[in-house]
Amino acid sequence: MIENGKRVKIHYTLTVEGFVVDSSEGQEPLQYTQGNGEIIVGLERQLLELNVGDRREITVSPEDGYGLEDPAAFVEVAKDRLPEGDLLPGMQFLVTRQDGSKMPVTITEVKEDSVILNLNHPLAGKELIFTIEIIAID
Repeated sequence: MIENGKRVKIHYTLTVEGFVVDSSEGQEPLQYTQGNGEIIVGLERQLLELNVGDRREITVSPEDGYGLEDPAAFVEVAKDRLPEGDLLPGMQFLVTRQDGSKMPVTITEVKEDSVILNLNHPLAGKELIFTIEIIAID
């Protein structure tokens, strides 16, 4: 049974708004340690006490997934601070934070000399639907 401190392997498919956005299908199962915060809290909480062989569809609310979309995370940036080329709404790219880590951003609006970037995680504000199968518990 999945309990805190146990090493768990699962296969999963993540669907958002009817589209598959991630899956372990055809790959090694995802491994994590229950209770260590290595996966999103809403999924981890619902996996607790499942057993090897269990299959479930698990719905995770935005609050327990990647959070709600923060209106303060929309910023206007001069075009000359972005990669050259056509800039279109919906385009995503990685930016480097001050600590050196990378984060995805999405262009939401293009103006004459600037763009509006959404700095929220691309899955913020989205309901996440996981189809999971418990493969192993150590």
